[in-house]
Amino acid sequence: MGAYAKKLLPLIGPLLLFAAWEMCIAGKWVKPVLLPPPVDTLAHLWSSFVSGAIYPDLFATVKRTVYAFLIATAIGVPLGVALGASSVVYRSVEFLVDFFRSTPSSALIPLFLLIFGITDMNKIAIAAFAAVLVILFNSAYGVMNAKKTRVMAAMTMGVSRLHIFKDVLLMESLPQTFVGLRSGISMALVIVIVAEMFIGSENGLGHRIIDAQQIFNVKEMYSSILITGALGYVLNLVFIALEKNLIHWSGKA
Repeated sequence: MGAYAKKLLPLIGPLLLFAAWEMCIAGKWVKPVLLPPPVDTLAHLWSSFVSGAIYPDLFATVKRTVYAFLIATAIGVPLGVALGASSVVYRSVEFLVDFFRSTPSSALIPLFLLIFGITDMNKIAIAAFAAVLVILFNSAYGVMNAKKTRVMAAMTMGVSRLHIFKDVLLMESLPQTFVGLRSGISMALVIVIVAEMFIGSENGLGHRIIDAQQIFNVKEMYSSILITGALGYVLNLVFIALEKNLIHWSGKA
């Protein structure tokens, strides 16, 4: 397969999606009033960008997601590294980490409503809470699973424990930490969208989706859903590119 053909491979998935969508319409499996044709939906999406109507909601969601992710990173990475440096300490709090990581963050929305009220901080806080557990878990395991051979080699050469931690453990943990960061920002986006839907909000993609559903504007609803998916995909690509450039040694002996 040529290099040009390989570059086109990511387009196969979207084409299959829209083909299946069109088949549902053509086969009359779903009423057009409930599922508009993909061409009409994409045309509505394009007009939203051209008119600028989508930008306030898009920027509001991105802002909340970025704030939540930065808070989660500032807490999760240092705490995860600190816990991972001592397996005894991590095992002592492992139940709490796994318990809250397994608890759907959306189930905690009422609790955050009581604490923060119906504010932007509520949406950011609950998204940061969901993301911080994912980031902490991966950062801790990245440190704990650092290649023992490199650690032993550094100890044999008389390297101090501080330098082993800083130059070996931390560097070895970065690939796993980036997995956590990539998962963390995706989690933050999901929770922000859910919060915008069900917590009083005047803007955001989640608000746009639920508002369109309530007034039965299906083109608006589906186009907004497509935007949320595309936003998540773009954020994932950004972190993959950062990972390739910043930790290019990952996977090498």
